Amino acid sequence: MSTTAYIGIGANLGDARANVADAIERLRRLDGCALQAVSRLYRTAPIDSSGDDYINAVARVATALDAEALLQALHGIEQAHGRERPYRNAPRTLDLDLLLYGDARIASATLTVPHPRLHQRAFVLVPLLELAPAIALPGLGPARQFAAAVADQDISVLN
Repeated sequence: MSTTAYIGIGANLGDARANVADAIERLRRLDGCALQAVSRLYRTAPIDSSGDDYINAVARVATALDAEALLQALHGIEQAHGRERPYRNAPRTLDLDLLLYGDARIASATLTVPHPRLHQRAFVLVPLLELAPAIALPGLGPARQFAAAVADQDISVLN
């Protein structure tokens, strides 16, 4: 049995575009997962942070892993890129967030799904809607209803 999960991908340190591309390739090869689709790449300004613009995307996977195991696998990919967490919203070489895990609502010490701010962030919402225009956010309703609220956030498609 597999679950459809959506993963937010972002980076703004080092060669951010290459780091995002490598993360996508690692997701493609991840045991227990099948990469189904990836959004286009987007350039976004940092929110509640500093540093260079981010390169962002969203990936959809079918996974046999439970949510916690998938999160641990994502952390392993981040670590392979030297991810450090010196403070909240620090610039990063790679950030992988488990945005949605099927229609589950999870609130554990290590994981909150749906990701708590995904409907407030254009860098997640825009690529998510690209992949799944009719997707509903568990407990919140249709994702598209939040698009107008993030329309003022700086985001552009990379060529």
